[in-house]
Amino acid sequence: MTQEISISNREDILYYLKTKSKKKIQNLYSLANTLIEKFKDNKVHFRGLIEISNVCEKNCLYCGLRRDLKIDRYTMTKEEILNAAKFCSDKGYGSLCIQSGEITTQKRLEFLVDVISTIKKEYNLQMTLSFGEMPKKSLQKLFDAGGRRYLLRIETSNEKLYEKLHPKDGKHEFKTRVNTLKDLKSIGYQVGTGIMIGLPYQTYDDLANDLLFFKKLDIDMLGMGPYVPHPKSPIYIVKPRLKDAYAISIKMVALARLFLKDVNIAATTALQVFDKKGREKALSAGANILMPIVTPINLRKNYLIYPDKPCIEDTKEECFNCLNARLRSINKEMGKNEFGDSIHFSKRTNNL
Repeated sequence: MTQEISISNREDILYYLKTKSKKKIQNLYSLANTLIEKFKDNKVHFRGLIEISNVCEKNCLYCGLRRDLKIDRYTMTKEEILNAAKFCSDKGYGSLCIQSGEITTQKRLEFLVDVISTIKKEYNLQMTLSFGEMPKKSLQKLFDAGGRRYLLRIETSNEKLYEKLHPKDGKHEFKTRVNTLKDLKSIGYQVGTGIMIGLPYQTYDDLANDLLFFKKLDIDMLGMGPYVPHPKSPIYIVKPRLKDAYAISIKMVALARLFLKDVNIAATTALQVFDKKGREKALSAGANILMPIVTPINLRKNYLIYPDKPCIEDTKEECFNCLNARLRSINKEMGKNEFGDSIHFSKRTNNL
């Protein structure tokens, strides 16, 4: 029998982040799962993930796509992207996520506008965009083309820690990141952000403050996962202060659900690096979104933000069948042909 608990402030969050009590942790997960099923029944919504390009202008010190790293770079053609979108439509995903490294040229913007407007016209899929920081005018053009959600991870709400994760070159400013999130909200996007858990220098206090940051920003979508060190990144040699990023990540999903209530929360693929059933455990602890990869198999090996990324050799069909089997194993099901929009966004924009 679960015991009711309240997660309403920083002290509550810290208590459950630090507790070792298996009974209390399981109770936390159970309550988080009960809450999301109150909002969404047992439905989990898919966002077909199309990683359209690994070309990036940024040089983040933790990332496997960073500008200075020597990897095979690619950019998908419009036809390749539309083929992936058609698969999502045919399988009833309802939504997709188009993601890439950060490129802010006019040519790239025009390409994105063309692709997004074509997908909206031909398949009427709800689209999450994830292209990093952009000027507000560019973000508006993507919205006008048909993009309705935008995912921009803050990575950490601690400005000093953020600075340790990025080069001091004037192109990786914490304030720019935050202001872009505010721009997205003012345009009318469903706004998504998130963090890495178990970063070098990160503390429990940082994680508690992250949840408070999400609450203050009034976000609609959240993606959090364990930090997986990339051996070719500059901060690889820095050992994290927090132990067991995976276990903390599942706790953070549950705490986010109970603290933020009705936002969409992804069960991120990085969880499977640590546990083959990592995504199922997150979905049983408050998460309600999955992002199956639909990038062409021949390109996936070049979109490794972190090493040992799961599912890069599975076909789109195999991934679809696998995820549905995983859902059945935890008594959940795919929300077929549904957008799965954020309830929080609907309430926020309708002043409910």
